[in-house]
Amino acid sequence: MNIYNHISFRTTLVASLVLAGAIVAALQAQTKAGDERLTVNTDLVTLSVSVTNADGRAVTGLDKSAFTVFDNKAPQEIRFFSDEDAPASIAVVFDTSGSMSGRKIARAKEALADFIQTGHERDEYFLIDFDSQARLLVDRTRDGDALLRKLTYVEPQGNTALYDAVYLGIDKVMRGVYQKRAIILVSDGEDNDSRYSFNELRRSLKESDVTIYAIGVSTNFLPRKGALNGREILEELASVSGGKTFFPNSSSEMIKAFERIALELRHLYSIGYRPSSLARNGEWHHVKVKVVPTVGSPRLFVRSREGYYANARLSANQQQR
Repeated sequence: MNIYNHISFRTTLVASLVLAGAIVAALQAQTKAGDERLTVNTDLVTLSVSVTNADGRAVTGLDKSAFTVFDNKAPQEIRFFSDEDAPASIAVVFDTSGSMSGRKIARAKEALADFIQTGHERDEYFLIDFDSQARLLVDRTRDGDALLRKLTYVEPQGNTALYDAVYLGIDKVMRGVYQKRAIILVSDGEDNDSRYSFNELRRSLKESDVTIYAIGVSTNFLPRKGALNGREILEELASVSGGKTFFPNSSSEMIKAFERIALELRHLYSIGYRPSSLARNGEWHHVKVKVVPTVGSPRLFVRSREGYYANARLSANQQQR
């Protein structure tokens, strides 16, 4: 099984079972002792939703009634809602190709240290760097200092396999232990040495529930005839996943960008619903989340993944003993 099919399979499984455990437990408690088997339909879609104000700061304290979810324009009943400050599985994907100077790496490493300090104490991390190939440097750790130590010895060189590195990042966080899954991508957005194409990577993101936060480290994104430039690539990857891009011009701006990402991850809203109309035909379902403005914040900005493919989903059968 190649990585593309593996990610697609895991995406279907995770999107189906993320809330099934809680449902099974609740129904088990109500099941009489003589029952033989409990069958639960788990055709659930889960969303990680960011709400920010005009200053880009996370808006907290909203309740379920503030949210409306549309699936192919049809309003949906929200079955699960949480604003818990829960830990996340995070892959830091770091560009160490020849286009990255030692100064850029040093600035990003300094900002990453602040990100780790601001994040949840139980966050788990994966560290991936890439030049002409993607490498897993740290595999699943809660020790943020381990990431910083590994980055001390990297030397920028070679071509750029950005798409392959993000693919690897998706694969790793989908194996993570937490429902919140994110990739922090530090790069200039250029790719010239990947096996996978931009469209393949974009499709994989649309099938996953992984959010990409991109830090663009270049101030000179060259136009590309008939193709996206580095800035546009970073913006598109973040947008399709419900994430955000930052283009800091200084060390202080980079630190601020990392801090905002850390705080947003801690204040994501988790929403689950069962589509009112779902044919398991593999077709794309567009999802839109709207939020009622709050007093003092007449305009709120809402981000989540753009939708999902209606693949065949699994049901959970729980044996009752």
